[in-house]
Amino acid sequence: QVQLVESGGGLVQPGGSLKLSCVASGSIGSIVAMGWYRQFPGKQRELVATLSNMGYTNYADSVKGRFTISRDNAKNTVYLQMSRREPEDTADYYCYAAEAGEVYWGQGTQVTVSS
Repeated sequence: QVQLVESGGGLVQPGGSLKLSCVASGSIGSIVAMGWYRQFPGKQRELVATLSNMGYTNYADSVKGRFTISRDNAKNTVYLQMSRREPEDTADYYCYAAEAGEVYWGQGTQVTVSS
């Protein structure tokens, strides 16, 4: 089992920056990738960014060049640095961790982009 706890959500003005954190605990040795999804009201979750243990990254087209995913293995933490935020980025953001045959989710953190 893997437990994930996100933090860092909140209100940010358009064009501003925000950094989300996700701390993993439990059987973290089996994790092969971590990342972030987001969910808009009434929509399914969509991938924002992913980072594999091999260092491979993948981003949604809508966030390329604006968001950066990174990981601190010593802290068992994955980050999502969000820059040049747009109102369309307003959503609930969920951290995930994947191992063979299983995906774990955090509880989500809300991000609102508004002036």
